[in-house]
Amino acid sequence: MPQLDIDYVRMQFPAFAHPETSRWAFFENAGGSYAAAPVVDKLQHFMVATKMQPYGAAAPSREAGEAMDRSHTLLAEAINAARDEVMFGPSTSMNTYVLSHALRSVLGTGDEVIVTNQDHEANIGAWRRLAEGNSGIVVREWQVDPDTGLLNVNDLTSLINERTKLVCATHCSNIVGAINDIATIAGHVHDAGAWLAVDGVSYAPHAIVDVKALDVDLYYFSLYKTFGPHQGLLYTRAAMLDALPNQGHYFNAGSPDKRLTPAGPQHGEIACASGIVDYLETAYAHHFPNQQLASVHHRTATMMALGHEHECTESNRILALLRDKPVRIIGADTAVIGQRAPTIAFTTDEWHPVAFAEKLSEHQVAVGGGHFYAYRLMDALGIEPERGVVRVSLVHYSSAEDVDRLLNALDEYL
Repeated sequence: MPQLDIDYVRMQFPAFAHPETSRWAFFENAGGSYAAAPVVDKLQHFMVATKMQPYGAAAPSREAGEAMDRSHTLLAEAINAARDEVMFGPSTSMNTYVLSHALRSVLGTGDEVIVTNQDHEANIGAWRRLAEGNSGIVVREWQVDPDTGLLNVNDLTSLINERTKLVCATHCSNIVGAINDIATIAGHVHDAGAWLAVDGVSYAPHAIVDVKALDVDLYYFSLYKTFGPHQGLLYTRAAMLDALPNQGHYFNAGSPDKRLTPAGPQHGEIACASGIVDYLETAYAHHFPNQQLASVHHRTATMMALGHEHECTESNRILALLRDKPVRIIGADTAVIGQRAPTIAFTTDEWHPVAFAEKLSEHQVAVGGGHFYAYRLMDALGIEPERGVVRVSLVHYSSAEDVDRLLNALDEYL
């Protein structure tokens, strides 16, 4: 593979040309990434030129609908899903809430749901609520190792039994950074005749998922963390979608992309979401000029894989410094391609995480401090949730120069 052309990549993000955001070395990408130029341009165009109820007779209205349809088609192709298996929602948290409500009616007394304590609360809380009231549904917890924060698949197999109906896991922890082996997990889950729901929010900024290769039943992630607008993308395997009751308007029950959407779609945000794919396609053409005869999935996945190599290189520079400091690194202390995302969390007795983030901000270095909605994981790791961790998170547009600024700041204050 060629090396990532970081100068070219950063030129595709307007934030790096803005007089304010360009001053910052931005390392809180796990909380939300910058938007790619095609996303910004498409949203601006939609709001100015096509801000009508879409799918109507007027030309701007037709164009609005076509833009929404294009996003739907391209994002489905990117993750190797059928178009009818993909829908948009206002957020991943809302998508999982709706899913849990739909599943409540197909689960019964004695049925079991397995969740982890490694996940963001969006992939824990909604599923745990299935056991509330008199539902008779049992929720069991797949627990992390309290020292490493990692999940052991053997622990999952000891939890699965003939009553297991659903297993909910994260593809990648937003604190530990570990990339879980979803294909192996799926094998165990499906051998038991259960469904697998996967939170890809912390994985999707670093790789394009192939939902068919992973053999998942549900997969969901946030587009505002993958260079796009504030939308949640939800994949539901066709067979599972057929098994779930309609959550949308009764007259939309026959429309697969509306059955799990109680509210109307956010037109402009959906219309501009295709800009994520457009950005990756353009970047692929720049890096692989003689290799255009491939699928949308192949091109976008290849481009993201190139970016992940760059992320791992820069992550290892940060981890190397932290290994020599009086800090506790959460998760692996080296970054291996395909095994660790560039989301690095640590604790230090000397600094409260929020105070540390504030100190670095004085140098225009942006990191995060807190529990990041991984409240139960903090408890499991023996970390006071209200104190939390310092989190440094990169994506592929993070430059070596920005990492240099971060390293200088870390070296000064740790």
